[in-house]
Amino acid sequence: MIRRTQDLSRAARDRFDSIIDVRSPAEFEEDHVPGAINLPVLDNAERIEVGTLYVQTSKFLARRIGAAKVARNIAHHLETALADRDSTFRPLVYCWRGGQRSGAMATVMEQVGWPVMVLEGGYKRWRRQVVALLYETPADAPQLQMILLQGRTGCGKTALLQQLQASGHQTLDLEGLAQHRGSLFGAMAAGQPSQKRFETRLVEAIETLDPARPLFVEAESSRIGEITLPPRIWSAMQQAPRITLSAPVEARTRHILAHYADIADNKSALEEALSRLPRHHSRETMAHWRSLAATGATAPLIEGLIRAHYDPSYDRWTARQDCTTLGTVAVDLSPEGIVQAARQIAEMAGKP
Repeated sequence: MIRRTQDLSRAARDRFDSIIDVRSPAEFEEDHVPGAINLPVLDNAERIEVGTLYVQTSKFLARRIGAAKVARNIAHHLETALADRDSTFRPLVYCWRGGQRSGAMATVMEQVGWPVMVLEGGYKRWRRQVVALLYETPADAPQLQMILLQGRTGCGKTALLQQLQASGHQTLDLEGLAQHRGSLFGAMAAGQPSQKRFETRLVEAIETLDPARPLFVEAESSRIGEITLPPRIWSAMQQAPRITLSAPVEARTRHILAHYADIADNKSALEEALSRLPRHHSRETMAHWRSLAATGATAPLIEGLIRAHYDPSYDRWTARQDCTTLGTVAVDLSPEGIVQAARQIAEMAGKP
């Protein structure tokens, strides 16, 4: 008899050699259990075909055709992805609800002789766990001791988070998890994950944290590109004390040029980004910025955007904030300056 489990804690997941998601690639791409690999028993087209047959034609025919496709796909996985696994291989298998698809894979695995286990409730169980942690916040959930880094565009917040992490401090890189750098030019070539995938990444990151230690996070709005921050994170950020970073406009311009080179060197990407600017900028200003973008004059374009768009927007945003500020750190955006500023931030937070 195939064994089942409901435990999806990090420790429980780590006990398996592989976590195998047998759903279609499209379902897997939207979101999956941390660490899972995708060995679908039905691919995207096959899943649609069998589902359509089931609803519109014949449940029996859908099951017969589906079973043949599932058998062929499982055989393929045994001969390829699983071909090098010995008798000690310990897999956890799941599908959408822990039903037919995972059951088919697990049945074959059990016959092979592997001590397979099926996740009861499937991916939906994992999703309920994520929602409970990020949206319902159980009473026993540890409180995150956040300290926010805030400052004008280009003052090195991401670089400082990376340096703090390298120095052994706890950080949470929300922009990295959302695959978006947060600003008008923040879109990354890879595109953003789904909201569900972001939330799984967020839970996976939280699982590694020590709630007794400070957690450094970049100050954000409630949205990062197309991603919305879940209530637990947004509430903790609104209540967190802040450290303000400052740097001269010229240094910030150079920093943005270096770290946004993928957009700065792409005229079409610059034009697309400029098209998303608020309408309150005058036609003359917009025409000037478009001219700079078209001629490759990215340094004066970025400086102009900082002075006329980003800094006024930041000033309006900070004027609306009601929060505790621990102090201000002037940032020299050189590599040595980032190291020194990170040290000052840690000292200011009381954790040198």
